[in-house]
Amino acid sequence: MKRSGYLVAMFRRAWHLVRRAAESFVLLAMFMASMATWGFIELSKKVTRGSTEAFDTAVMLMMRNPADVSDPIGPKWFEELGRDFTALGGVGVLVLLTVFAGCFMWLKTLHRTALFLGVAIGGGLLASTAFKNFFDRPRPELVPHGSNVYTASFPSGHSMMAAITYLTLAALLARTQSSTAIRTFLILAATLIVIGVGISRVYLGVHWPTDVLAGWTAGAAWALGCLAVAHWLGRRRAIEPDHKAGLEPPVQDEDASPKQ
Repeated sequence: MKRSGYLVAMFRRAWHLVRRAAESFVLLAMFMASMATWGFIELSKKVTRGSTEAFDTAVMLMMRNPADVSDPIGPKWFEELGRDFTALGGVGVLVLLTVFAGCFMWLKTLHRTALFLGVAIGGGLLASTAFKNFFDRPRPELVPHGSNVYTASFPSGHSMMAAITYLTLAALLARTQSSTAIRTFLILAATLIVIGVGISRVYLGVHWPTDVLAGWTAGAAWALGCLAVAHWLGRRRAIEPDHKAGLEPPVQDEDASPKQ
């Protein structure tokens, strides 16, 4: 009986350390979100002052034929690949992806997580629209556009919404997985897609590089904030906890004495 009580006490101490690590994870995510927000604010100041013009021009021309700036570097199939990547950040694709992912979560009985996903990405879309209307930066006219555009330039809506959607979705799906390898794969895959979407916007001449950098930082800040909130809500059972389906150890009252 004494050995059993000792094991229970050891389990409680171990679980307490896990819970403290979870709290540290939330703090880390919020710190990274704060740093990304700071990066967006500083970048927006420089863009507003016009101090990024030389950088924007140099990077955009690097992606063009020196003999003809209307011609993006690379063969025709590479140009088409750029349009394929930019489509991954389009509103239609992101809305369908969000709806399908939400339906998948609902069918997996992750009802509150599905609702959280919709609110997180819907809120991000509103924030992206508000930023564009506030800064109202003109689109680049240095080179011909390789894609139709209808809104202001700063920040890049494709880059910001791709970061918000893919990173938030990957983070929420990773919460349901116990395998570190799967969690890592989901985050890395989402990150690579976000990078590809952003680069394609500059390659097609529809955004300045600083538009994309601003979209990445703002989108990452939003996604990291959503991840921290989701983790915090999950620990309080406001949404489904990590590793639903019995993978998370049960919460015990730390003040209760071990059974003998």
